[in-house]
Amino acid sequence: MSSTYTIARDIDIAAPPTTVHPYLADFHQWVHWSPWENIDPELQREYTGAERGVGAEYAWTGNKKAGAGSMTITGDAADRVEVRVLFSRPMKATNDVVFTLDPSGDTTKVTWSMTGAHTLFSRVGTALGFFDKLLGKDFEKGLAALKVAAESA
Repeated sequence: MSSTYTIARDIDIAAPPTTVHPYLADFHQWVHWSPWENIDPELQREYTGAERGVGAEYAWTGNKKAGAGSMTITGDAADRVEVRVLFSRPMKATNDVVFTLDPSGDTTKVTWSMTGAHTLFSRVGTALGFFDKLLGKDFEKGLAALKVAAESA
């Protein structure tokens, strides 16, 4: 088994990349689509660094389900947004997230992938087949919400 894991999901959105991209490159916009934004109604958010794009930072702390951590946009191009995610609780982990935007006609295929170093939890979860399914469902939920937000813009 590899020392890293990758989880990826994609969706076709009936909007150009120029409409979709701002939802990904601006952490203030994540409240419209992120599957984790509504887990804790008391979630505390802090935005620092750049307003959007490379250098934008977002930190959160919440209940047991929401946990705590921070994100930094490390790469931003018209067809790609890269984010470094540092989870501090419930468990410590560092992951790299990449959103790619691939236009085709009137739609944009958005792929959301996350790569990280295996922990004991992820190794067991991967071996049993539920790690990808568990996080994959969250990615699918988020992408579906992103589709609704972008297509309504």
